[in-house]
Amino acid sequence: MNYLSQIAFVLVLVVAGYFLAKRIKEIRGNILLGKDVDRSDRKSERMKSMLLVAFGQKKMFKKLIPAFLHLLIYVGFLVINIEVLEFIIDGLVGTHRIFAGPLGDAYTVALNIFEFLAVAVIFSCVVFLIRRNVLKVGRFSGIEMTSWPKLDANLILVIEIILMFAILTMNATDQILQTRPDANYTETGRMVFSATLIPLFEGMSTTGLIITERVAWWFHIIGIFAFAIYITYSKHLHIFMAFPNTYYANLNPKGEMNNMDEVTTEVKAMLGVGGASSEPPAEISRFGAKDATDLNWVNLMNSYACTECGRCTQQCPANMTGKKLSPRKIMMDTRDRIDEIGKTGGDDGKSLLGDYITKEEINACTSCNACVEACPVNIDPLSIILQLRRYVVMEESSAPQSWNSMFSNIETNFAPWKFPPTDRFKWANDLKTEEKD
Repeated sequence: MNYLSQIAFVLVLVVAGYFLAKRIKEIRGNILLGKDVDRSDRKSERMKSMLLVAFGQKKMFKKLIPAFLHLLIYVGFLVINIEVLEFIIDGLVGTHRIFAGPLGDAYTVALNIFEFLAVAVIFSCVVFLIRRNVLKVGRFSGIEMTSWPKLDANLILVIEIILMFAILTMNATDQILQTRPDANYTETGRMVFSATLIPLFEGMSTTGLIITERVAWWFHIIGIFAFAIYITYSKHLHIFMAFPNTYYANLNPKGEMNNMDEVTTEVKAMLGVGGASSEPPAEISRFGAKDATDLNWVNLMNSYACTECGRCTQQCPANMTGKKLSPRKIMMDTRDRIDEIGKTGGDDGKSLLGDYITKEEINACTSCNACVEACPVNIDPLSIILQLRRYVVMEESSAPQSWNSMFSNIETNFAPWKFPPTDRFKWANDLKTEEKD
């Protein structure tokens, strides 16, 4: 009957693989709906950034306690999933703990490390649940944090706790079965943490223990597959997206804003300055961005990498002073919109600007880059805000009146103030006069 278990495992693996591949293809397709931008330069710097920020969790440690707890979950996720390899091989081949024989005592050490991390993950998840639902940390709230984002965060934490308890239950019953001659279970040595659960199962029959151990095994592996699919619809997609996101992040100084190449080329052609092309400038379809497809693919990838942690909004000076701008909402709205475009093709009469993000929000931005600096995975909300604002100013000519006055002054007086360049240092003469008096 062992082959029936193998067939069932193959079916589960194939089904999970199909849905996971389908969703990954959807996300990739949505990201590629963005405009092209070249991020193939400075490869060594990009690799270093990815290793430090994504793999090394560098920016997380600005807040020590949550950073340490997050590190426990992160390491647990990476290391415990090594055991999933054994699960998969056992499921395909029909064996039980196939690595126990070849590894010997090292196998016991590895299992105890896995269990320590499982307990650490449970502890961290419980603390995070308390922070979210009892202490109600401020950055976890906001107009964009509706019922689903809050439920999503709690679901992931609860699922992780359940999956870790499944491992401990499996190992506890496995250790008892190793002492039962009629069970013929592979000797693994003592597993310290799951051994504390042994008294809960000692009174069970061998058949009952085998059923419990097998149910825990199947629950854990199916849970892992379901978890992998679920996170592609969740904010926890950042587990994977953090790596490409940090690699392709903007490496230029944070105060440097990118000029619009189309405008620069046209101005150079008009002025006849160096670098101007002799070819007539290509027709520009749109200045700035009105919808998600007007953004570049890195902007869209940023939206899928968003952790919804709220650090960007917490550091935003506009948000601090009661304005509607929330950089986290900018990223969440962009992700929701490109997901919608991926499903409908964008022929729904909606746009990112107006239906998702308001002019009041983008006009509140001070372009200070506090959100970019705060993000633990190098997301750039400011880039999206600037592109939306360029559309409002250059396509709709609907900038606030105070902005239009400043633009006019810069155009005519080469300064934001309404007086000619010849009077620019008049204040100094006035100051001298006052000093003499």
